[in-house]
Amino acid sequence: MARRGRIAAMIGGLAILAAGAIVLADVLQFGRTEPPLAAEPERADRVLVEKAARRLTLLREGRALAIYPVSLGFAPEGHKAREGDGRTPEGVYAVAFRNPRSVAHLSLKVSYPSPADEAAARASGYAPGGDIMIHGLMNGFSWLGRLHRLMDWTQGCVGVTNAEMRAIYARVEVGTPIEIRP
Repeated sequence: MARRGRIAAMIGGLAILAAGAIVLADVLQFGRTEPPLAAEPERADRVLVEKAARRLTLLREGRALAIYPVSLGFAPEGHKAREGDGRTPEGVYAVAFRNPRSVAHLSLKVSYPSPADEAAARASGYAPGGDIMIHGLMNGFSWLGRLHRLMDWTQGCVGVTNAEMRAIYARVEVGTPIEIRP
């Protein structure tokens, strides 16, 4: 009986080590690759984010290529007014750059703040914030998968699962317009 207990403890310890190694590999982005761009007819020419519906749609010539459920900033209602407010901005922006080595599983930078966003924040005495992204789960948290959708958790970004982010990343180029609606 004591031997079975020691074996069970060893197996439990190995399982904890294996889980730790998986999380560490995720944090360090070990083995992560950047997905290649999809063929031209499968690339989006517009990205639409509907905050109230918690939905991101990739569009091409007005036709939906794919639809993804999303999480938003932790205080999602209203337009982003300043850095740290937890709001996801509203308006028309563009993909400023693609980041394969992000602090989250891949990211697409949204061109927020616009000159109008910046002027409004400064007029109120605040910095507008920035670093608004469409991204996968934070490195080390890929195990959450779809559970991330249970709450709005980003700092103002648009969050999707890692698998969804790989698909989005492959279909969206720099310069693609992004419309974020209330």
